[in-house]
Amino acid sequence: MCAAGAGCRRRDAHRKDLVTPDRQSGHIMMFSRQCVELELLIARVRSRRGGSLVVRGEAGAGKTTLLVRVPDLAPECRFVRIAGVEAEGELALAAIHRLCEQMLEGWERLPPPQAEALRTAFGLAAGGSSDRLLLGLAVRNLLAQAAETRPLVCLVDDAQWLDEPSAQILAFAARRLEALPVGLVLAERGQRDALVGLPDTNVACLTAAEAQSLVDRVIPRPLDEEVRACISAETEGNPVAIAGLLGRLRPEVMAGGFGPPSAIPLQAAMEQDFRDQLETLSGDSLQAMLVVAAEPRGRPSLVWQAIDSLDLSPSAVRHAEAAGIVRVGALVCFRHPAMRSAVYRAATPADRRRAHRALAEATDSSTDSDRRAWHMGAAALDPDEDIASDLDRNAAMAQVKGGWTAAAALLDRAAALTPDPTRRAQRMLAAGQARLAAGDLGEAMRLLAQTDPRLLERREAAQLEQSAVQVVVALGGGSDAVSMQMGAAERLVHLDVCLAREAYLAALEAALHAGHLSGEVGVAEAASTARAAPRPPQPGRAIDLLLDSLATRFGDGFAAAAPALLSAMHALEQEENPRWLSLGSGIALELWADGAARGLASRQRELALRTGALSALGESLLVLALLDVYGGDFASAAELIEQASVTSTPAAWAARANVTLLLAAYRGREREGLERIGQTIEQASARGDGRVVAFAEMTRALLHNSLANYRDAITAAQQACRRQGFGASDQALVELVEAAARTGEREVGRAALRQLTEHTRASGTDWALGMEARSRALLCDGQVADDLYRTAIERLARCSVTTALARAHLVYGEWLRREPRRLEARKQLRIAHEMFVAMGAHAFAERAHRELLATGERLSKRSKESNGQLTAQEAQISQLALDGHSNPEIAVTLHISPRTVEYHLTKIFNKLGISSRNQLHRVLPASEGSQPA
Repeated sequence: MCAAGAGCRRRDAHRKDLVTPDRQSGHIMMFSRQCVELELLIARVRSRRGGSLVVRGEAGAGKTTLLVRVPDLAPECRFVRIAGVEAEGELALAAIHRLCEQMLEGWERLPPPQAEALRTAFGLAAGGSSDRLLLGLAVRNLLAQAAETRPLVCLVDDAQWLDEPSAQILAFAARRLEALPVGLVLAERGQRDALVGLPDTNVACLTAAEAQSLVDRVIPRPLDEEVRACISAETEGNPVAIAGLLGRLRPEVMAGGFGPPSAIPLQAAMEQDFRDQLETLSGDSLQAMLVVAAEPRGRPSLVWQAIDSLDLSPSAVRHAEAAGIVRVGALVCFRHPAMRSAVYRAATPADRRRAHRALAEATDSSTDSDRRAWHMGAAALDPDEDIASDLDRNAAMAQVKGGWTAAAALLDRAAALTPDPTRRAQRMLAAGQARLAAGDLGEAMRLLAQTDPRLLERREAAQLEQSAVQVVVALGGGSDAVSMQMGAAERLVHLDVCLAREAYLAALEAALHAGHLSGEVGVAEAASTARAAPRPPQPGRAIDLLLDSLATRFGDGFAAAAPALLSAMHALEQEENPRWLSLGSGIALELWADGAARGLASRQRELALRTGALSALGESLLVLALLDVYGGDFASAAELIEQASVTSTPAAWAARANVTLLLAAYRGREREGLERIGQTIEQASARGDGRVVAFAEMTRALLHNSLANYRDAITAAQQACRRQGFGASDQALVELVEAAARTGEREVGRAALRQLTEHTRASGTDWALGMEARSRALLCDGQVADDLYRTAIERLARCSVTTALARAHLVYGEWLRREPRRLEARKQLRIAHEMFVAMGAHAFAERAHRELLATGERLSKRSKESNGQLTAQEAQISQLALDGHSNPEIAVTLHISPRTVEYHLTKIFNKLGISSRNQLHRVLPASEGSQPA
């Protein structure tokens, strides 16, 4: 191999290392048609009409990510995975051996000639070379036998490296799966002859719009439009590269380019490779490249003006372009995103300052004063009050454009350049508070710890103490969090009553999270202290209403506090600070107000995105995910959980744990669910998070009820009730009533119902009264029970809690069957079964299935997808698709994610008996003014 070829190969290897998917890359390509095609294949497999799909695309285009997602589409299927290995490309049948050894249980039932062919091919029997036709039939029949108990999907990654005989046999089998519940998905780079002719789909690099959508979903935070465009250009639309880069960039760089590009970590070999390329450039070209590296937006006019001010010729850039280092077009950007970091790292501090100063002079102060101030700050060597003041003044503008992260970057640099100690302390406090608001807790702690309170005024010193305690608690204050917040509140009373009351509220919030693990100072003590707090100087703040109502809730009881809690919840709807809205969402959930909870969480997300408050953003996404689980949209919930990984605080961990457990419980996978619940309880106990422990016990009861393990459900529900977890107790009572009714322990159920009724009556919402009616019906007989079941279904149908509605249909159907009123039972059980199948609640679906069988009905293997009846949302989505709207456009219109649109379109296609949106016009009437799809 020539030296140039070896160099290209090294660079390709290094590129793959850079773009290896991280935890956020699960978003990749979730908005593309390939997901729909995979879902259609899975639907065919479920209906015993198997088939194959070849996914083609270049390295990093997202093929592996698509394959990783396939098991989520069909958790009831069995999955077998292999990947081509380059080193085994010359070993005949190596890949077939790795595939077949995962299905050994079917070998003995193969026809003797086929079994003998396999044994001979794998050296288990003496003989010559095996007949390829017999081998192909053997593999096909082995797959059929492996799919006898449940559908089978084989996933083959890196098919370009399969040995040729294995590729031929897999293609042979793939063409003969029509009548089997077997699917075969192969991902390859390029197009090998053996796989030509099989159904295929191409995973291309993203368009500019798709790349922008991906960036927004991977990093749900304020992002400078020009920085986003530059990221898309430098990664050439490669989705894995985009996700990998976003996982490495500092938030301030993405928020507005306010940070050094050296923040991208590089592997030593990659950095050396890039430096070798840079050594081929002249000094002028290197200085020009440094200007490009220091300007993350790639504006050509700005770059050329800055280069000219350094007395550099445009040819300096052309030489770098010829060397394959930069691209010059609508943007001036590097050919590889990590090259920007390598250039900046290789430069001397003096050269960096020269580049920033040139960019500052070239930046228009009337339109980009914040950017000009940033470059001036980066160019400064010694403290300079003029530059520091300019940074301070422009922090507010940066905050509007890029959120708290951008403002913090300017304030941090302003503090570093401030010569006066008192003013420096004030700016460090402001920077620390901005970092705290942005969710950058480590940097917030650094700045606040370095701020000398003796240099601050009394109120500023109070703010410093309050912020420092907030950071410590947010980083995991454990059992000390409550006492720390209360101590801060008591000291703040003499300095600022408003700040003190916020600290009391924070203490009460910490006590709620700690629950039964709060130690000496628990919820009752925190509530009692809060009630004795000084009254606010200006009553009516949402925060004050929230504090007073919660103090009443845990002092006088839920019923006494319900009106005040409702008032606080409504006041929060107008709140401009996203900090407390997640607590408001928690109150709404305890009040059984699903619409209010979604409204508060949506507002919190909107405010957090606008201001860049990442902690609040993560909290809002997780509340929305929880509501999506209750609403039966498990796919959307899973996506929101993934997006919420932007926040990694203990509070976010607790919220993520709760919604993940609820999702696992409703999906009904016994072993996985119970293991996860046990692990979470252990972790939460170690963290001192009693609320998570209580919620986990409640989800354990829910899971056991879905599996009809009612004795175990009683034990778990009683344990959860003893924990008295905020937001978990009522749900645990619901599970306890159902389990007690099923085991004949009616006194246990009635006692639980009495406790539940205290809250549902005080709430008065349809969700609350529907759950009460359902629970009461389980403990009644005759016409009273019948009326209550109907009331429950009627009330729950008005809410967005689809899981509760489906369960109401289920228990009503179970009761009707035992009356016995089989025909009426079948109607309710069919509805429940179809709802559970559609949402992916497998254990509940199986419970409904067993009941249907007991009525004498025989279900088709195909579920609701084939009945042709669209839900209201599906009808809306199908009409928008018929009118020619893309998935991202539909998502924006309906305020859902593109992935959720794809999920619903797949179900729509199967229900209507079509395979693509191009066929919608055959089965749906066109709306007025619509265009052909």
